[in-house]
Amino acid sequence: METITIKVDSEIAKAYQQADATKQENAIQICNLVLKQLLKPDSFEEIVTQIREEAKVNGLTPEILTQLLEDE
Repeated sequence: METITIKVDSEIAKAYQQADATKQENAIQICNLVLKQLLKPDSFEEIVTQIREEAKVNGLTPEILTQLLEDE
């Protein structure tokens, strides 16, 4: 895996910095999935479907994703 720098708002930066290692790793996985799909020239519906499938393969169930969103 490589490292890149992206700009996020201060609320996201603070939440990430304060999160435990597991939540940080989950956030990284989600960002990777989203960026991978957004940078492909596919339709939005295909992007959403692919993100859901890859999230499921990586163990990120809808329940975990909902919990991550609630933790913010």
